[in-house]
Amino acid sequence: MADKDYPLSLLGNSVEVKDHVREILEFAVQQVMEFETLSACRAEYGSRSESRENRRNGYRDRLWDTRLGAIDLRIPKLRQGSYFPSFLEPRRTAEKALMAVIQEAYLQGVSTRAVDDLVRSLGATGVSRSEVSRLVSEIDERVNAFLDRPLEGPYKHVWLDATYLKVRENHRVPSKAVVIAIGLNKDGKREVLGMDVGYAETEEFWSSFLRSLTDRGLRGVELVTSDAHSGLKAAIDQCLGGHWQRCRVHFMRNLLASVPRGQKGLVAASVRTAFEQPTQADAKARWRDVADGLRNGFPRVSELMDDAEEDALAYMAYPSGLWSMIASNNGLERLNREIKRRCDTVQIFPNTGSVVRLVGAILMEQHDEWQVTKRQMTKESLGQPSTKSDALLARGAGG
Repeated sequence: MADKDYPLSLLGNSVEVKDHVREILEFAVQQVMEFETLSACRAEYGSRSESRENRRNGYRDRLWDTRLGAIDLRIPKLRQGSYFPSFLEPRRTAEKALMAVIQEAYLQGVSTRAVDDLVRSLGATGVSRSEVSRLVSEIDERVNAFLDRPLEGPYKHVWLDATYLKVRENHRVPSKAVVIAIGLNKDGKREVLGMDVGYAETEEFWSSFLRSLTDRGLRGVELVTSDAHSGLKAAIDQCLGGHWQRCRVHFMRNLLASVPRGQKGLVAASVRTAFEQPTQADAKARWRDVADGLRNGFPRVSELMDDAEEDALAYMAYPSGLWSMIASNNGLERLNREIKRRCDTVQIFPNTGSVVRLVGAILMEQHDEWQVTKRQMTKESLGQPSTKSDALLARGAGG
């Protein structure tokens, strides 16, 4: 007589049975991760092979909550790129949000050719308003819970930036500002702190957004990195205090805009010598030397350097291990480019709520991935006692 499969509930509430099943599941998922990593490397662990495309680089630990209880996962790491187990589905919410926005746009007639083609290819032309409403409600509940969660500080370093997306409103299609904040927590990991959507980057809008972050618990901010938008800078002074770091990359762009094309390389190389100094005092001295040396040939460059000295070199007051991360907005700009790439499918959002839904889901996904990767900074850089693993982190960590 063939064995029958029984649902887990029929096994009773025995702790021993559940523990045994959890151990089986833990072993099984670990084997799945090992197999997926093997497929990514295209070679057996420790073997030499011409087909090898990547190498293992240890493990990172993560708890996985299941109906059987928490399971300890040892997620393999790769030398190049990152690995995330397929069964954890890191992009599921973002993909659902994209589908919901596309369907909502289709129903409301806010459909570009790209949206129309996608709706047909996905077989969603027969979708009903009730189905879309159910999907939207499910996603909004998760995204709003994430965006409204309490912030458990301190966050000594915060980055602020904005990107723009087209949204239909009152028979018009204006570009709206999507403002985003990320912070470095006490454990040396980045977190998405929040987002908001408004008409423009005015001081009032930025101030409202920053106040919402402080209301949720943002505190202990020592340095804020952003571009030199006047409304944003005024809002930072008013709501967060601390020091302001003018994004070094944005500053160099603004500086070189006033230099003839054939001489941009010379001027850029001269200014960058200040950033290469070992201390803030040395950098300021070099900064003044460069500004004075360029004053006759490039008076506008010298004027900009005079005005930006304190703000462009503020990051050097902190441990050098943090400099590459806090000197610019590069990390947040990469995130903004990913948001734009994944929003290109929609092109025109049917309303502001759909922007929050999709962008919020993408941010939630990125936040989760940051939490399962290694911390970006050593504890010593964060003003905490160092650990044995910090030497390895200092050698191999990147922004």
